[in-house]
Amino acid sequence: MSGKSGMSKRQRAKVFRISQYVLLLAVVVVFAVTADWAQIKRAFFDFDVAADQFPEVITIALKNTLVYTALGFAFGLTLGLVLALMRLSSVAPYRWLSTIYIEFFRGLPALLVFIAIGTGIPLAFPGTFLSREVSIMLALGLVGAAYMAETIRAGIQAVPKGQVEAARSLGMSQGRAMITIVIPQAFRIILPPLTNELILLTKDSSLAYLLGSTLAQQELAQFGRQALTSFKSLTPVLVVGLCYLIITIPLSLLSRRLERKFGSGASTTRGVGV
Repeated sequence: MSGKSGMSKRQRAKVFRISQYVLLLAVVVVFAVTADWAQIKRAFFDFDVAADQFPEVITIALKNTLVYTALGFAFGLTLGLVLALMRLSSVAPYRWLSTIYIEFFRGLPALLVFIAIGTGIPLAFPGTFLSREVSIMLALGLVGAAYMAETIRAGIQAVPKGQVEAARSLGMSQGRAMITIVIPQAFRIILPPLTNELILLTKDSSLAYLLGSTLAQQELAQFGRQALTSFKSLTPVLVVGLCYLIITIPLSLLSRRLERKFGSGASTTRGVGV
């Protein structure tokens, strides 16, 4: 027992928790009493406006978001694997180039990369035309590759060296041992952080609005922004947010399940705020 307060540490901790619950309840009650629920309903839960978003929010916006994310992830994963192998190479220039690339793109906001792809390439190479899908794939992939490269590198280094030594003792070359033994095991280790990176690329795909689009090319964020302007209501934003959650929540659950199954894996991916 404490000599001053007459309470043990456990009792004080219990009192502190109860006080937090009381404070939270008081905040909820004050909000419930003072909020203008009619205005909140008009602003966020206008069911007529919500109904007007369908089916286009699914058949166009959600579909395009999935396509853009898949393209960016595929390109980023391929480039990230190459960068990771370069980072681990015994050839010094490969390591330097990989390090420069990774540090450069990890330090740049994805917003600037989209602007550079959308306006910089046509200015630097007149007459060059990149389709919107290719531009989005490049922008998402270039940024994602920098993070995935570090994740893949950490996964490769986490594979026990004895695996390579055993493969070499069976007559495998270094390259074949890497492709058939090390990389498959590394990917099993890094599945959770790669899933997190897929979630982040899904959200980064909202920057595709910088490249301009027709109605048929809109992803979720741009679709919601245009509907917000048309209806003067935040309901479309809520609908779009729910569509993002349809993508990110299952991926987040998958990531946690993979982490429990295969371990924590490499932890060099970006943070996920889902």
